[in-house]
Amino acid sequence: MKKLMFLLAVMAIALTFSGNALAQGDNSVYFVTYYSNNASGAPDGTVRFINDGDTGANLYAAIYVFDDSQELQACGACVITPDGVLSEDVKTELTNNPLTGRVPTRGVIKVLSSSSWDPTNPWPVAGLRGFATHIQRATPTSGAYATTETAVADANLTSTEEWALANLCYYAGLLGSGQGTITCTPEDHDF
Repeated sequence: MKKLMFLLAVMAIALTFSGNALAQGDNSVYFVTYYSNNASGAPDGTVRFINDGDTGANLYAAIYVFDDSQELQACGACVITPDGVLSEDVKTELTNNPLTGRVPTRGVIKVLSSSSWDPTNPWPVAGLRGFATHIQRATPTSGAYATTETAVADANLTSTEEWALANLCYYAGLLGSGQGTITCTPEDHDF
């Protein structure tokens, strides 16, 4: 009888801990991906984010687009309602108004899951999940392209990185005279 009670107690403890692990979900707040072949004649890449609905509130995808020289080209924050989806085209929405006036052909996109509408003052909160299409040249000489889609990569958000993204976006808005801003379109417009 003691062995049975001990076994039941061990099983109860194991179930308790596994239940907590399952209930925790993914607490990621910072994501990165890349874009490439963002050029005339190539298909447009797409970045999609969903609000998983865990918070029951609107969340914002604070988006920061960099070129391959590591310079911020555009930033903005797009609202996503609970269980909603945001879909932004790389060529026509994220890089069409670059800070430098030169549309980048490749670079990095960083996204913060935020409860703030302001990309210069993000408030990180978990709840977004993202995917991105990548445009690959099929062969160097054919001019044909292939499109792949992957989940965006989770990244570690440090206070220094959060501060840098917010301040780069602030100064882009201050100095850009309208250049370098991302204007978000309504959810799921391009499916």
